[in-house]
Amino acid sequence: MSDSETMPEATAPEAPGSAPALPREALEIASGYAFSGPALDLGALLWDGTCLPDAQVRVPLPMLNRHGLVAGATGTGKTKTLQLIAEQLSAQGVPVFLADVKGDLSGISAPGQPNDRVTGRAAEVHQHWTPAGFPAEFYALGGLGHGIPVRATITSFGPVLLSKVLRLNQTQEQSLGLIFHYADQKGLELIDLKDLRAVVAFLTSDEGKAELKTVGGLSTATAGVILRSLTAFEAQGMADFFGEPEFDTADLLRTAPDGRGVVSVLELPAVQDRPQLFSTFLMWLLADLFHDLPEVGDADKPRLVFFFDEAHLLFDGASNAFLDSITQTVRLIRSKGVGVFFVTQTPKDVPSDVLGQLGNRVQHALRAFTPDDQKALKATVKTFPNSAYDLEELLTGLGTGEAVVTVLSEKGAPTPVAATRLRAPQSLMGPVDAGALDRAVRSSQSYGRYAQAVDRESAYEKLTSGKPAGAKGPDEMREAARAPKSQPQRSMVEQVVDSGMFKSLARSVGTQIGREITRSLFGTARRRR
Repeated sequence: MSDSETMPEATAPEAPGSAPALPREALEIASGYAFSGPALDLGALLWDGTCLPDAQVRVPLPMLNRHGLVAGATGTGKTKTLQLIAEQLSAQGVPVFLADVKGDLSGISAPGQPNDRVTGRAAEVHQHWTPAGFPAEFYALGGLGHGIPVRATITSFGPVLLSKVLRLNQTQEQSLGLIFHYADQKGLELIDLKDLRAVVAFLTSDEGKAELKTVGGLSTATAGVILRSLTAFEAQGMADFFGEPEFDTADLLRTAPDGRGVVSVLELPAVQDRPQLFSTFLMWLLADLFHDLPEVGDADKPRLVFFFDEAHLLFDGASNAFLDSITQTVRLIRSKGVGVFFVTQTPKDVPSDVLGQLGNRVQHALRAFTPDDQKALKATVKTFPNSAYDLEELLTGLGTGEAVVTVLSEKGAPTPVAATRLRAPQSLMGPVDAGALDRAVRSSQSYGRYAQAVDRESAYEKLTSGKPAGAKGPDEMREAARAPKSQPQRSMVEQVVDSGMFKSLARSVGTQIGREITRSLFGTARRRR
C-alpha cells in the first residue's frame, strides 16, 4: 500500500481564525478569505454539508466599489443578503442605496427581533448577534407610496432614458433627441411632461410646421407617434414622476451624526406594476451621480454602494445603444467611488459585458425544474472560477440563507468559490408598519425640501402664452448676430447623433471629464442646483 493510501487527510495547523482540523480543500478556500484589512462578514464556510464556523467568508471593504451580483431564485434569501451587506456598510460609515421593490426592506431602520431561527443561525456561524436599527431615509417616486417624493425634470432625464420609459423604437428615439435639441436651442425649458408634450404638439401644428422643417430628420408622422406616446403615458398617471423640485442625488451620500452611513430606501411597491419606469429611474440616479461626482480612484472604502434590484427589468427590451451606455456607466463609475450591485434571479439576466465587471458574487440557490432552468443553471456554473465543488449539484441543493460566494481579494484577484451559510441581519427582517414609516418620512429634514411640487414657467407656459416656439425677438436676434463666434457651428445632426447615441445640448458646458462622458452616454443634462 502506498504512502498516499495510508496517510490521513491533511489538516490545518491551529491558527487564529481557523479550525484545528479543516480538510485540505476547505483550508485552501478559507485561506483565500483571510484578509488583513477592514472587511464585511458574510458567513461561515460550508464543506461536505457541514458548517465550519471558524472559516469565515468575508469581502474586503475597499473592493466593494468593484461592483457585484446577488442572484438566486425567489425565496432563497436575496433580500436578507442585501440587508446584511447594507447594515455592515452603514456601520463602516458607507452610505447605501436600496431599491425596495416588494416593500420589505424598511425594517433596516428598526432593531431585529430575536427568535429561535435567528439565535440558531448566529450560533452556527459564530455571529455575535445583537438587535440594531440603522439610520435610514425613505423615498418614493413622485410621492406615490410612503416616502419623500423623488422627481426628475424632463431636461435632466434626457431623451435616451425617456425613450426607454416610453418604449420608443430607434427611429423614434432619434427623433426625440432632435426635439430635445430644438427645445434647448429655443430656450424652452422641459420641466415636466406637459412641457415636452406642448413642444411636440406645437411642432405638429399648422403654426409649427415651418419650425418642424428646421429640425433635421424629424418627420410629422414620427413626431405624431411621440406625441401620442406622451399623451398615453400621462393618462396612465405618470406625470407626477417628472417635475420640480428635482431630487439632488448628493442626498444619497450622507452620513448620520454618529458616523454611520445613511441607508436610502426607495419604496417602490406603489409602482411595481410600472417596471420600465422605476428601473429607468434607477439608471437616471446612477447617471446623475456619475456626472456630479469627482474622480477618487482607489479609496479605503466606497463613497456609496448602490443596490439595483430587479435588474433584469433594466435590460429587457433595451436597445444596443442603451446597453452600451449602461456598460460604460458601470465601468466608469467605479473611479467615482460608487459600487453597484445588480440583484436578479440568474446571471444570464445581466448582459455579458456588464456581468464581466461584477467582481463580487453572491449566488443563492437555483431551481432546475424545466429545460430552460437547466440551461440557466449550466450557464451560471460557467460564470464562476474553477471550483472544488460540484457547482451544478451545490446550486440546486442550497438552503434558504445559503449561497455560493466569490469576491475580489485585497489584491484584486478572485477568491476561491465558497459555499457559505450567511449571517442573520441585525435589523428587522420585514417591513415596519405604515404609521412608523410615515412618521419617519415627515420628520426627515429633506421632507420640507421635496414634499411640495413646484410648477414654474417653462415650455408649456411660453407656448400657450402666444409667443411662437420660444423664438427670439428682434433685439435678441441682433445681439446674437453681434456675438463673437469662437468656432464653426456643427450641423444639428452632428451635434445630436454620435454613433447611434444621442447627446442633449447641455445648458452649460462642464469641465469635468465625467460629466462630459455621461452626456455622451445617456443625453442627461447638467441641472441647476
